[in-house]
Amino acid sequence: MKHFILFFLVVFFFSCNSSKKEKPEEIDQGEMVVLAEIPKLDLEQANKLAELPLHCINVEYPNRLSQTLGADDDLKTPNVLHPAFYGCFDWHSAVHGHWSLVRLLKTFPNLENADAVKQRLLQNISKENIEAEVAYFQGAHNKNFERTYGWAWLLKLAEELHTWDDATARKLEDNLKPLTNLISEKYIEFLPKLNYPLRVGTHSNTAFGLSFAYDYAEALNHEDLKAAISTRAKEFYLKDEDCPIAWEPSGSDFLSPCLEEAALMKRLLAKEAFLTWINKFLPELKESSYNLEPGKVSDRTDGHLVHLDGVNFSRAWNLYKISEGLPEFSHLENIANHSINYSLPSIFEDSYEGGHWLGSFAIYALHASSEN
Repeated sequence: MKHFILFFLVVFFFSCNSSKKEKPEEIDQGEMVVLAEIPKLDLEQANKLAELPLHCINVEYPNRLSQTLGADDDLKTPNVLHPAFYGCFDWHSAVHGHWSLVRLLKTFPNLENADAVKQRLLQNISKENIEAEVAYFQGAHNKNFERTYGWAWLLKLAEELHTWDDATARKLEDNLKPLTNLISEKYIEFLPKLNYPLRVGTHSNTAFGLSFAYDYAEALNHEDLKAAISTRAKEFYLKDEDCPIAWEPSGSDFLSPCLEEAALMKRLLAKEAFLTWINKFLPELKESSYNLEPGKVSDRTDGHLVHLDGVNFSRAWNLYKISEGLPEFSHLENIANHSINYSLPSIFEDSYEGGHWLGSFAIYALHASSEN
């Protein structure tokens, strides 16, 4: 009898525990949160990422000049028109290729061939080369060249140099300063004229350009630029509600219009004001079950379709920014981690269409992850 009772109790115990273990299987898989590995940038990966800009910052062709011709004399080769930033297919990619190398050297002083990389930077960002870049912007047909995407990356490069405690950085920052000052002035002059923001997922997105410019202005205490950005951004975006993030991404986006705007306002608003604003602008973000499927690339040899790897990286750095210091939005970090992990392995195998620029996006996203 005792054996029978003991057997019954054992069966009952395992039956109860078995039923408890089966419960998660009853949950719809779409509702289960899968925790992503937190992406981190180590020295080995940094050396691999450095190869991407090193392989293109002095590669002149293929090249997209985006140039308006005023006369026959304007027909010159890329390295004559842009002696500092002629590689990596286009001007802005060359600029953020240089930013990538500065960021990696700053983070990893023992980067492979660090001294040789510094010499490449000094050769390209020389005083004479930057004077030629300034002269190009002052041409009659070039005043709006790279507005505002290239402008933003130029200021991000200047910010990175300013915050790098290194003798090479001081020389590079000094050489770059005439162009940095010119771009800052262009922002201050342009913003009052811009009556409507550009809410797109590509280069001309206004919120992206303002975010990077604001970071620069804050790092260097450029109060006039900060005021110009803050004033205009609040006029553009403070009353926005219900951003249609479900419509994103479009076919060749590499930026998220909704998240770029949200990350910009996170920079500009005090905590309580931001929480009030974000709960109207993107109320779904506060749901712990919220998710964003990564942008899927069907052909990485297509220069436009490969943009979707970029949208995954830029989404990530914006989600990290939005969740920064706000525990109620910490679940967004997991979406950011998934986004980076989805695209990161592919960029090392990319053709030139992606390889000439995606490394910079990956580095910036990984940098945002490490700060979170």
